[in-house]
Amino acid sequence: MTALYLAQQLINALALASVYALLALSFTLVYGIIGKINFAFGELFMVGAMLTALWSLFLAVYGIGGWPVTLTLIFALSVVTGAVHGWTTERLVFRRLRLTRGHAPLIAAIALSITYQEGTRVLQGAGDHWLRPDFSLSFAVAETAGFDVVANWKQIAIVAATLALLVSLGWLLTRTRFGLLYRACADDTFSAALMGANVDRVVAHAFTLGGALAGFAGFVLIEYYGVANFFMGFLTGFKALTAAIVGGIGSLRGAVLGGTLIALLETFWSGYFGGAYREVAVFGVLALVLAFRPTGLLGREPDVFFQNGR
Repeated sequence: MTALYLAQQLINALALASVYALLALSFTLVYGIIGKINFAFGELFMVGAMLTALWSLFLAVYGIGGWPVTLTLIFALSVVTGAVHGWTTERLVFRRLRLTRGHAPLIAAIALSITYQEGTRVLQGAGDHWLRPDFSLSFAVAETAGFDVVANWKQIAIVAATLALLVSLGWLLTRTRFGLLYRACADDTFSAALMGANVDRVVAHAFTLGGALAGFAGFVLIEYYGVANFFMGFLTGFKALTAAIVGGIGSLRGAVLGGTLIALLETFWSGYFGGAYREVAVFGVLALVLAFRPTGLLGREPDVFFQNGR
Protein backbone atom coordinates (compact mmCIF):
# COMPACT_ATOMS: atom_id res chain seq x y z
CA MET A 1 0.00 0.00 0.00
CA THR A 2 2.79 2.45 0.90
CA ALA A 3 4.64 1.82 -2.37
CA LEU A 4 1.43 2.17 -4.39
CA TYR A 5 0.56 5.44 -2.68
CA LEU A 6 4.07 6.70 -3.41
CA ALA A 7 3.66 5.73 -7.07
CA GLN A 8 0.32 7.58 -7.21
CA GLN A 9 1.92 10.75 -5.87
CA LEU A 10 4.68 10.51 -8.48
CA ILE A 11 2.06 10.23 -11.22
CA ASN A 12 0.12 13.14 -9.75
CA ALA A 13 3.23 15.33 -9.88
CA LEU A 14 3.84 14.84 -13.62
CA ALA A 15 1.44 17.46 -15.00
CA LEU A 16 2.34 19.98 -12.29
CA ALA A 17 6.05 19.48 -13.02
CA SER A 18 5.34 20.25 -16.68
CA VAL A 19 3.58 23.51 -15.75
CA TYR A 20 6.37 24.69 -13.43
CA ALA A 21 9.12 23.67 -15.86
CA LEU A 22 7.52 25.51 -18.79
CA LEU A 23 6.90 28.66 -16.79
CA ALA A 24 10.35 28.51 -15.16
CA LEU A 25 11.85 28.35 -18.65
CA SER A 26 10.00 31.58 -19.51
CA PHE A 27 11.66 33.37 -16.60
CA THR A 28 15.04 31.82 -17.37
CA LEU A 29 15.07 32.69 -21.07
CA VAL A 30 14.57 36.37 -20.36
CA TYR A 31 16.78 36.57 -17.28
CA GLY A 32 19.57 34.76 -19.09
CA ILE A 33 19.79 37.44 -21.77
CA ILE A 34 18.93 40.72 -19.98
CA GLY A 35 19.57 39.83 -16.32
CA LYS A 36 16.09 40.99 -15.26
CA ILE A 37 12.94 39.14 -14.21
CA ASN A 38 9.64 39.64 -16.02
CA PHE A 39 6.97 38.94 -13.41
CA ALA A 40 4.29 39.34 -16.07
CA PHE A 41 4.99 35.82 -17.37
CA GLY A 42 2.84 34.55 -14.51
CA GLU A 43 -0.03 36.63 -15.87
CA LEU A 44 0.58 35.44 -19.44
CA PHE A 45 0.21 31.95 -17.98
CA MET A 46 -3.13 33.07 -16.52
CA VAL A 47 -4.21 34.56 -19.86
CA GLY A 48 -3.44 31.25 -21.60
CA ALA A 49 -5.55 29.36 -19.05
CA MET A 50 -8.44 31.83 -19.26
CA LEU A 51 -8.46 31.74 -23.06
CA THR A 52 -8.50 27.95 -22.99
CA ALA A 53 -11.53 27.98 -20.69
CA LEU A 54 -13.43 30.60 -22.67
CA TRP A 55 -12.77 29.15 -26.10
CA SER A 56 -13.54 25.62 -24.91
CA LEU A 57 -16.93 26.89 -23.76
CA PHE A 58 -17.50 28.80 -27.00
CA LEU A 59 -16.62 25.86 -29.24
CA ALA A 60 -18.68 23.46 -27.11
CA VAL A 61 -21.76 25.70 -27.27
CA TYR A 62 -21.60 25.97 -31.06
CA GLY A 63 -20.46 22.38 -31.59
CA ILE A 64 -17.42 23.33 -33.66
CA GLY A 65 -15.12 20.42 -34.45
CA GLY A 66 -14.43 17.16 -32.66
CA TRP A 67 -12.24 16.70 -29.60
CA PRO A 68 -8.81 16.58 -31.38
CA VAL A 69 -9.66 19.52 -33.65
CA THR A 70 -10.98 21.63 -30.80
CA LEU A 71 -8.00 20.91 -28.56
CA THR A 72 -5.54 21.73 -31.34
CA LEU A 73 -7.24 25.04 -32.11
CA ILE A 74 -7.32 26.09 -28.47
CA PHE A 75 -3.71 25.02 -27.92
CA ALA A 76 -2.55 27.08 -30.92
CA LEU A 77 -4.58 30.08 -29.75
CA SER A 78 -3.10 29.97 -26.23
CA VAL A 79 0.49 29.66 -27.46
CA VAL A 80 0.16 32.35 -30.15
CA THR A 81 -1.57 34.74 -27.73
CA GLY A 82 1.18 34.24 -25.15
CA ALA A 83 3.84 34.83 -27.82
CA VAL A 84 2.17 38.04 -29.04
CA HIS A 85 1.84 39.38 -25.50
CA GLY A 86 5.45 38.46 -24.75
CA TRP A 87 6.68 40.37 -27.82
CA THR A 88 4.41 43.34 -27.04
CA THR A 89 5.56 43.70 -23.43
CA GLU A 90 9.18 43.69 -24.53
CA ARG A 91 8.61 46.21 -27.29
CA LEU A 92 6.50 48.65 -25.28
CA VAL A 93 7.94 48.28 -21.77
CA PHE A 94 11.21 46.43 -21.32
CA ARG A 95 13.07 47.72 -24.38
CA ARG A 96 12.83 51.25 -23.00
CA LEU A 97 14.05 50.19 -19.57
CA ARG A 98 16.54 47.43 -20.38
CA LEU A 99 19.66 49.58 -20.07
CA THR A 100 18.46 51.73 -17.17
CA ARG A 101 19.94 51.40 -13.72
CA GLY A 102 18.01 51.04 -10.51
CA HIS A 103 14.70 49.30 -9.93
CA ALA A 104 12.66 50.77 -12.77
CA PRO A 105 12.45 47.46 -14.76
CA LEU A 106 11.37 45.58 -11.62
CA ILE A 107 8.68 48.15 -10.80
CA ALA A 108 7.48 48.14 -14.41
CA ALA A 109 7.25 44.32 -14.37
CA ILE A 110 5.17 44.37 -11.19
CA ALA A 111 2.93 47.10 -12.61
CA LEU A 112 2.48 45.10 -15.81
CA SER A 113 1.55 42.03 -13.79
CA ILE A 114 -1.08 43.95 -11.81
CA THR A 115 -2.43 45.48 -15.03
CA TYR A 116 -2.99 42.01 -16.51
CA GLN A 117 -4.65 40.81 -13.30
CA GLU A 118 -7.05 43.71 -12.93
CA GLY A 119 -7.74 43.93 -16.64
CA THR A 120 -8.77 40.27 -16.68
CA ARG A 121 -10.89 40.73 -13.55
CA VAL A 122 -12.73 43.68 -15.07
CA LEU A 123 -13.29 41.93 -18.40
CA GLN A 124 -14.09 38.39 -17.17
CA GLY A 125 -15.06 38.81 -13.51
CA ALA A 126 -13.50 37.51 -10.31
CA GLY A 127 -15.15 34.09 -10.41
CA ASP A 128 -13.62 30.80 -11.45
CA HIS A 129 -13.88 29.45 -14.98
CA TRP A 130 -14.25 25.67 -15.17
CA LEU A 131 -13.73 22.96 -17.73
CA ARG A 132 -15.76 19.79 -17.41
CA PRO A 133 -13.46 16.89 -16.43
CA ASP A 134 -13.50 13.75 -18.57
CA PHE A 135 -13.11 10.79 -16.22
CA SER A 136 -13.26 8.32 -19.11
CA LEU A 137 -9.64 9.23 -19.85
CA SER A 138 -8.43 7.60 -16.62
CA PHE A 139 -7.15 4.06 -16.34
CA ALA A 140 -5.67 1.86 -13.62
CA VAL A 141 -1.90 1.34 -13.65
CA ALA A 142 -1.88 -1.10 -10.71
CA GLU A 143 -4.77 -2.61 -8.78
CA THR A 144 -5.01 -4.11 -5.31
CA ALA A 145 -7.87 -4.97 -2.98
CA GLY A 146 -7.63 -1.66 -1.13
CA PHE A 147 -5.95 0.83 -3.44
CA ASP A 148 -5.66 1.46 -7.19
CA VAL A 149 -2.93 3.50 -8.84
CA VAL A 150 -4.71 5.64 -11.44
CA ALA A 151 -3.24 7.57 -14.36
CA ASN A 152 -4.82 9.73 -17.02
CA TRP A 153 -4.27 9.93 -20.75
CA LYS A 154 -4.08 13.69 -20.41
CA GLN A 155 -1.10 13.27 -18.09
CA ILE A 156 0.67 11.15 -20.69
CA ALA A 157 -0.14 13.65 -23.46
CA ILE A 158 1.01 16.60 -21.32
CA VAL A 159 4.32 14.98 -20.39
CA ALA A 160 4.95 13.83 -23.96
CA ALA A 161 4.21 17.29 -25.36
CA THR A 162 6.41 18.93 -22.73
CA LEU A 163 9.31 16.59 -23.44
CA ALA A 164 8.96 17.19 -27.18
CA LEU A 165 8.98 20.94 -26.57
CA LEU A 166 12.06 20.71 -24.34
CA VAL A 167 13.92 18.75 -27.01
CA SER A 168 12.85 21.30 -29.63
CA LEU A 169 13.93 24.17 -27.40
CA GLY A 170 17.31 22.55 -26.82
CA TRP A 171 17.74 22.14 -30.58
CA LEU A 172 16.68 25.74 -31.19
CA LEU A 173 19.23 27.14 -28.73
CA THR A 174 22.15 24.93 -29.75
CA ARG A 175 21.72 24.22 -33.47
CA THR A 176 20.21 27.34 -35.04
CA ARG A 177 21.31 30.87 -35.85
CA PHE A 178 18.91 32.26 -33.26
CA GLY A 179 20.42 30.00 -30.62
CA LEU A 180 23.92 31.17 -31.52
CA LEU A 181 22.87 34.81 -31.31
CA TYR A 182 20.97 34.19 -28.08
CA ARG A 183 23.97 32.57 -26.40
CA ALA A 184 26.29 35.28 -27.68
CA CYS A 185 24.05 38.05 -26.32
CA ALA A 186 23.62 36.21 -23.02
CA ASP A 187 27.38 35.87 -22.67
CA ASP A 188 28.27 39.49 -23.58
CA THR A 189 25.65 41.76 -25.09
CA PHE A 190 28.08 44.56 -25.93
CA SER A 191 30.54 42.29 -27.74
CA ALA A 192 27.69 40.57 -29.62
CA ALA A 193 26.45 43.96 -30.81
CA LEU A 194 29.96 44.89 -31.98
CA MET A 195 30.05 41.65 -34.00
CA GLY A 196 26.83 42.60 -35.80
CA ALA A 197 24.15 40.92 -33.71
CA ASN A 198 20.80 42.73 -33.59
CA VAL A 199 20.43 42.61 -29.81
CA ASP A 200 16.97 44.20 -29.76
CA ARG A 201 15.65 41.54 -32.14
CA VAL A 202 17.21 38.67 -30.20
CA VAL A 203 15.77 39.95 -26.91
CA ALA A 204 12.35 40.41 -28.53
CA HIS A 205 12.47 36.82 -29.79
CA ALA A 206 13.41 35.60 -26.30
CA PHE A 207 10.38 37.41 -24.84
CA THR A 208 8.19 35.98 -27.60
CA LEU A 209 9.41 32.46 -26.90
CA GLY A 210 8.95 32.96 -23.16
CA GLY A 211 5.38 34.19 -23.71
CA ALA A 212 4.60 31.15 -25.88
CA LEU A 213 5.90 28.83 -23.13
CA ALA A 214 3.78 30.67 -20.54
CA GLY A 215 0.68 30.33 -22.74
CA PHE A 216 1.40 26.63 -23.18
CA ALA A 217 1.75 26.23 -19.41
CA GLY A 218 -1.65 27.88 -18.88
CA PHE A 219 -3.22 25.54 -21.44
CA VAL A 220 -1.67 22.53 -19.69
CA LEU A 221 -2.85 23.55 -16.23
CA ILE A 222 -6.50 24.13 -17.04
CA GLU A 223 -6.75 21.10 -19.32
CA TYR A 224 -5.56 18.96 -16.41
CA TYR A 225 -6.97 20.70 -13.32
CA GLY A 226 -10.00 22.27 -15.01
CA VAL A 227 -10.13 25.69 -13.28
CA ALA A 228 -8.82 29.18 -14.03
CA ASN A 229 -9.27 32.62 -12.47
CA PHE A 230 -7.77 36.09 -12.77
CA PHE A 231 -5.47 35.67 -9.74
CA MET A 232 -3.98 32.26 -10.53
CA GLY A 233 -0.89 33.65 -12.25
CA PHE A 234 0.39 35.39 -9.11
CA LEU A 235 1.07 32.39 -6.89
CA THR A 236 1.84 29.95 -9.71
CA GLY A 237 4.21 32.49 -11.24
CA PHE A 238 6.10 32.89 -7.97
CA LYS A 239 6.36 29.13 -7.59
CA ALA A 240 7.73 28.84 -11.12
CA LEU A 241 10.19 31.65 -10.37
CA THR A 242 11.15 29.73 -7.22
CA ALA A 243 11.74 26.68 -9.41
CA ALA A 244 13.96 28.71 -11.74
CA ILE A 245 15.98 30.06 -8.80
CA VAL A 246 16.29 26.67 -7.11
CA GLY A 247 17.49 25.09 -10.35
CA GLY A 248 19.74 28.03 -11.15
CA ILE A 249 18.25 31.15 -12.71
CA GLY A 250 19.66 31.47 -16.22
CA SER A 251 20.20 27.73 -16.64
CA LEU A 252 17.74 25.99 -18.94
CA ARG A 253 18.41 22.58 -17.45
CA GLY A 254 18.13 24.15 -14.01
CA ALA A 255 14.66 25.47 -14.82
CA VAL A 256 13.45 21.98 -15.73
CA LEU A 257 15.11 20.45 -12.66
CA GLY A 258 13.73 23.14 -10.36
CA GLY A 259 10.22 22.79 -11.78
CA THR A 260 10.31 19.04 -11.25
CA LEU A 261 11.61 19.35 -7.67
CA ILE A 262 9.05 22.00 -6.68
CA ALA A 263 6.22 19.93 -8.17
CA LEU A 264 7.40 16.81 -6.31
CA LEU A 265 7.72 18.73 -3.04
CA GLU A 266 4.27 20.28 -3.38
CA THR A 267 2.58 17.04 -4.38
CA PHE A 268 4.21 14.88 -1.71
CA TRP A 269 3.63 17.49 0.98
CA SER A 270 -0.07 17.62 0.10
CA GLY A 271 -0.30 13.83 -0.11
CA TYR A 272 1.38 13.10 3.22
CA PHE A 273 0.89 16.22 5.35
CA GLY A 274 -2.12 17.97 3.85
CA GLY A 275 -2.22 21.19 1.85
CA ALA A 276 -2.27 23.71 4.71
CA TYR A 277 1.47 24.48 4.74
CA ARG A 278 2.31 23.54 1.16
CA GLU A 279 3.37 27.07 0.16
CA VAL A 280 5.39 27.42 3.36
CA ALA A 281 7.39 24.33 2.36
CA VAL A 282 7.97 25.58 -1.20
CA PHE A 283 9.16 29.04 -0.24
CA GLY A 284 11.10 27.63 2.71
CA VAL A 285 13.14 25.65 0.18
CA LEU A 286 13.72 28.89 -1.74
CA ALA A 287 15.03 30.59 1.40
CA LEU A 288 17.41 27.69 2.10
CA VAL A 289 18.73 27.65 -1.46
CA LEU A 290 19.32 31.41 -1.45
CA ALA A 291 21.08 31.14 1.90
CA PHE A 292 23.40 28.23 1.11
CA ARG A 293 23.65 28.17 -2.70
CA PRO A 294 22.56 31.51 -4.18
CA THR A 295 23.31 30.43 -7.76
CA GLY A 296 20.96 27.44 -7.50
CA LEU A 297 21.59 23.73 -7.97
CA LEU A 298 22.83 24.01 -11.57
CA GLY A 299 23.56 27.72 -11.65
CA ARG A 300 26.94 29.20 -12.53
CA GLU A 301 28.40 32.63 -12.61
CA PRO A 302 26.72 34.84 -15.25
CA ASP A 303 29.67 34.80 -17.65
CA VAL A 304 29.49 31.02 -18.08
CA PHE A 305 25.74 30.39 -17.93
CA PHE A 306 25.45 29.33 -21.54
CA GLN A 307 28.66 27.49 -22.16
CA ASN A 308 28.24 24.02 -23.71
CA GLY A 309 24.73 24.84 -24.90
CA ARG A 310 23.28 25.97 -21.58
